[in-house]
Amino acid sequence: MSLFATKPLSRIMAESEGGKHTLKRSLGPGSLIALGIGAIIGAGLFSLTGIAAAENAGPAVVLSFLLAAVGCAFAGMCYSEFSTMIPIAGSAYTYSYATMGELVAWIIGWDLVLEYAVGAATVSISWSSYVVSLLHDWGLALPAQLIASPWQPVRMPDGSTVYGIINLPAVFIVCLISLLLMIGIKESANVNAVVVVIKVTVVIVFIAVGWAFIKPANHTPFIPPNTGTFGEFGWSGIVRAAGVIFFAYIGFDAVSTAAQEARKPQKDMPIGIIGSLIICTILYVVFAYVMTGLEHYTKFRGNAAPVALAIMNTPFAWLKTAVKLGIIAGFTSVILVMLLGQSRVFFSMSRDGLLPRIFSDIHPKFRTPWLSNLLFMVFVSLFSAFAPISVVGHMTSIGTLFAFVLVCAGIMIMRKTQPDLPRPFKTPLVPLVPILGILVCSLMMYGLGWENWSRLFVWLFIGMVIYFGYSRSHSHLRKANGG
Repeated sequence: MSLFATKPLSRIMAESEGGKHTLKRSLGPGSLIALGIGAIIGAGLFSLTGIAAAENAGPAVVLSFLLAAVGCAFAGMCYSEFSTMIPIAGSAYTYSYATMGELVAWIIGWDLVLEYAVGAATVSISWSSYVVSLLHDWGLALPAQLIASPWQPVRMPDGSTVYGIINLPAVFIVCLISLLLMIGIKESANVNAVVVVIKVTVVIVFIAVGWAFIKPANHTPFIPPNTGTFGEFGWSGIVRAAGVIFFAYIGFDAVSTAAQEARKPQKDMPIGIIGSLIICTILYVVFAYVMTGLEHYTKFRGNAAPVALAIMNTPFAWLKTAVKLGIIAGFTSVILVMLLGQSRVFFSMSRDGLLPRIFSDIHPKFRTPWLSNLLFMVFVSLFSAFAPISVVGHMTSIGTLFAFVLVCAGIMIMRKTQPDLPRPFKTPLVPLVPILGILVCSLMMYGLGWENWSRLFVWLFIGMVIYFGYSRSHSHLRKANGG
């Protein structure tokens, strides 16, 4: 059998219906939008905005958010078309299997570990640092040995840097979220909805309170003149800033991993994907406008907490604590959606025979891939506890963008090979929109540097060893075709 043999769409749909490997359909459009917002709004909003304003765009970082949103929208529309045609767990992995063949599907499935599992571990460590900081504000101090790994330095609230033994708070949140995911998708979605309400409320409160204290002089000039170097202010600065804050949008694709648990996927998936993007873009733009209005953008340079600096220009000191709570809530929902997405991708790969059966075993009561969640709880917890996250942080971004590129390409291939298939949602202006999506995402990947490219290649090489050593010989498609 060819390495690029595709899995017929009719077979994909038939295998998803009935039997013991069926996930429970219980998510409506509101839950899907909340999943998207839960994955998108993290600490990136609270940190990247200040960096991009100070170093690249000034107050025009508002325009950078709009530009980055357009880039995400290209990929989002492609994801929406696929998720209505193929409403199955697995996201980009499943779409690639139907369009570009088994080898490409394996590559993208393995690549998504970088976005979901590694991403969840990375976020859990950041979650830990903010919880430690908040507890310090409340007069509670945790032992330094228990809040940091031996290789990952942690800056304490008093300014000192420590190397610990194990990062227990990070392990705690990963285990807690994993157990919640084992209990059920509806319960997980309800908790996520509550957390999303908390962090969105914090963002809205910051906007509402801060609006009255905006100083128009801080927005003048709105687009600072270019310094003579590409990317340092002017229009080129807006473009460069869009690349910096693009990663604040990463996560909306995780909505598509829940397609097999949506009640009406053909109708609700585009609402969940595009709706969450629109809501987050509006919040991002207004948030950036208020923040750069409260404090002059030059003051954000080198500041690790630009939002706290902006808050100092209001008489409400309690906002600082509220923002920390919003960041912690943001991290919590990101971890939840990332772990959800990872287990659903491996669920689909296991169901196709490319991974051991344990990843697609469904709990008889909860109807969730509980063993997969359990295994990832252990894997991600170990990573959270001991790994040097600073080395692999950007791997999450390059893995995500690679998935975006393949999904955009898949839309063009599917339009050529199977033009008559029903498409409840159609990506407009094909092939223009997918091509633009590929170009924008490839540009972002290029900007991450060759160091991260080399790590991506090493990770994919490990995946190839597993594929040719195990997955190819166990593939259900290969066996069905007599391979």
